[in-house]
Amino acid sequence: MSEREQQSEAAAMAAALDVPRNAKLGFGVATLVTAAVVALFVLPGTGRPTFLYAALAFVLLVSLGGLLTAVFTAVSAVRLARS
Repeated sequence: MSEREQQSEAAAMAAALDVPRNAKLGFGVATLVTAAVVALFVLPGTGRPTFLYAALAFVLLVSLGGLLTAVFTAVSAVRLARS
């Protein structure tokens, strides 16, 4: 199988599972959750440098966004398999 065929198969699979929509949704929800965590726990008062909390917020955003994207894509795969 040529490299071009493999790329087209991967692109077709990503399109069928609607991965771009799932990524937008996953990272959108992760952004809201991260903003809520920062607003509830960091903004009321901190004794440590702010850049440490910014780094933790970035890690939370990226990891939660990736996890939610994977979950939403798995749900799309199950729906596609059942139809």
